[in-house]
Amino acid sequence: MHNTVIKLEPPALERPPMLTIRAARPGDLQQILDMITLLAECHGDIAKIAAVDLDRDLFGANPWITALVAEANGRLIGYALLVPTYRATEGLRGMDLHHLFVRADHRAHGIGRHLVSRAREHARIAGCGYLSVSAATGNFGAHRFYEQMNFRAGPVTGMRYVHALG
Repeated sequence: MHNTVIKLEPPALERPPMLTIRAARPGDLQQILDMITLLAECHGDIAKIAAVDLDRDLFGANPWITALVAEANGRLIGYALLVPTYRATEGLRGMDLHHLFVRADHRAHGIGRHLVSRAREHARIAGCGYLSVSAATGNFGAHRFYEQMNFRAGPVTGMRYVHALG
């Protein structure tokens, strides 16, 4: 009798013993850009953002977005990008969880959950009444993840149109 072991995929790294979730700092730019590129590739897209643009939008005179990062052993292993939003008919501030990403070798250890929890906290402190997130129609893993994090799916109410200004 022979025992056969089939290895389907490489095992994830063990959960880092010390994980820090914190606000991004200027020295994090390159690692965040690298992860933005990886996330774009996951969606079959190409990241076109430049360091100067991310620096302006995170740390410039009028910051436009907030980045939270997950750090372990001096390396960034995940990030969340938050963008303010508003429901004018309700007078309600909100925050959109525009990006959530954890490096492939660190997934399934709760790091994404920690980033979402910190995003919720950041939104509450900013006076927001809600945190929103979207996921591609066929991304069922993301749908389950957000539903387990107590996000409620809302109806899609129409088309979103874009007009380039440049």
